[in-house]
Amino acid sequence: MTDSTIDPRIADLRGRKDTAKLGGGLERIEVQHAKGKATARERLDLLLDKGSFREVDAFVTHDSSDFGLDKKRIPGDGVVTGFGTIDDRLVYVFSQDFTVFGGSVSRHHAAKICKILDMAMKNGASVIGLNDSGGARIQEGVLSLAGYADIFFRNVMASGVVPQVSVIMGPCAGGAVYSPAITDFVIMVKDTSHMFVTGPDVVKAVTHEEVSFEELGGASVHASKSGVAHFTAENEEDAVFLVQQLMSYLPNNNMEDPPLVPSTDDLLRQDEELDSIVPDNPNRPYDMKEVILRIVDDGQFLEVHEHWAQNVMVGFARLGGRSVGIVAQQPACLAGVLDVDASQKAARFVRFCDCFNIPLVVLEDVPGFMPGLNQEHGGIIRHGAKLLYAFSEATVPKLTVIVRKAYGGAYCVMNPRHIGADLVLAWPSAEIAVMGPDGAVNVIFRRDIAAAEDPVARKNDLVADYRTRFANPYIAAANGFIDDVIEPHESRPRLINALEMLQNKRDQLPPKKHGNIPL
Repeated sequence: MTDSTIDPRIADLRGRKDTAKLGGGLERIEVQHAKGKATARERLDLLLDKGSFREVDAFVTHDSSDFGLDKKRIPGDGVVTGFGTIDDRLVYVFSQDFTVFGGSVSRHHAAKICKILDMAMKNGASVIGLNDSGGARIQEGVLSLAGYADIFFRNVMASGVVPQVSVIMGPCAGGAVYSPAITDFVIMVKDTSHMFVTGPDVVKAVTHEEVSFEELGGASVHASKSGVAHFTAENEEDAVFLVQQLMSYLPNNNMEDPPLVPSTDDLLRQDEELDSIVPDNPNRPYDMKEVILRIVDDGQFLEVHEHWAQNVMVGFARLGGRSVGIVAQQPACLAGVLDVDASQKAARFVRFCDCFNIPLVVLEDVPGFMPGLNQEHGGIIRHGAKLLYAFSEATVPKLTVIVRKAYGGAYCVMNPRHIGADLVLAWPSAEIAVMGPDGAVNVIFRRDIAAAEDPVARKNDLVADYRTRFANPYIAAANGFIDDVIEPHESRPRLINALEMLQNKRDQLPPKKHGNIPL
């Protein structure tokens, strides 16, 4: 093909890559910088190993017939796509360019993203999307909507095959929000990123509510209230650093194991402080995060959904250099009780770890499910069943340490041996029962207590007797439901040893198209 047979504006760009890199032009780049935002290419330079980026479809432009845009055609069509490396590991990337038609998605813009997703699935590497778009390109009508649907379909096909990470670095509105929502992790930048299905103007017109962009769909809202955002970043550099941290725990695809990082932390280290971390009074809170940090390699824990449903913690760490997913109650928040949001949060995380061969470590201190009208009407039965389903379905190595309480149905949900745990350990402080001693005594000995000369003293005696006879780990251990009762300071070496023992675990679910998780 000669230059005379193609659009002269494209021919003129051959060999002039610097022109293509200007996107929407110097003036619009300056506006982007004035908002505290980097350009699409600057973001990729921050994210990827230096010099590793290779661009794909740099010369793609929109259709010349687009209404109102036929006189201005910009190479790349508002998105930079390609591949590169992070810590020498292959990743596929796309970065929307807000300086070009507001980063709006056209048919060709969408096709470029679809090509990257297809390449990632064929070659088994993660996909990272840097989102900064005004939404569907109105001038293209249904063609832009078709492009969005093509992206959504590929997000679904890639789910569980390769990790997908979405970084929201500007607006993400309307149908555009559903691509990040399908991906595995969403990172939002404070103050400059927003996600919503309908904007403030539409909300005002329909509901008469006055709301700002930040109140409706800012990073803090989605990180603490909706649960849409898994991480929030102070700025774009922080967001990129979070992506790099996250990728270090994940395999390239579902056929590989997570990266093994040689540990500088003593594999046999025993932390005596753990022996006194759980209060003698079972109703007193403590910080489970401190337990996690004292057990894992180098005290490094990347918490996911840190600000949402804080009664449960999930996140990534390493034990003996192996990547693990941690699920733990937080007694310092709502006593670590399971509610609607906590159940969803933990279930989604368990399923992600199972998709990508990441062993699960559960640190349990759960007094039960949250009681109340709101929880029952909100579907605590259905949402709690999600967590039960997720643990039961997971075939990765699954370890549980019962730190303190494990009561009622919540015990059944939090990865006991009965639903597939490979090893269950308990601290001496563990209490395993149908309900707490106070509640059990009130039910069983109600008349006895009422008839006593000193009801309070009688109840206290009965509670102490119940705790000694039933609410301890040795009854469960005697029945083989707990594999060992260990001293807290032994937790790290015992877990590392268990992971080594389970490194060749092979488990298989019954043949089926897929299960029907109670969504």
